[in-house]
Amino acid sequence: MVEVFKTNVNDYRHAKRLVVIICESFPGYVANFDLEDCDRILRVKCHDGIVASGLIIELMRREGYFVEILCDEVIVGSS
Repeated sequence: MVEVFKTNVNDYRHAKRLVVIICESFPGYVANFDLEDCDRILRVKCHDGIVASGLIIELMRREGYFVEILCDEVIVGSS
């Protein structure tokens, strides 16, 4: 499963350090940032099940960053 978060991380060095912290804290997770996106996306993938979103949010906030789950946007078309 993949979870996508909106963050306020804006420095590549900080993003790299946070990826290391996430991967060390959660073995089996793969994390990456897209700082070019307006939402400064953090993607976290878990190969063995669901991502513990609450724990990721807690870890990021402990590190001093804003983070929230980025909900999928559903666009309803007119027929």
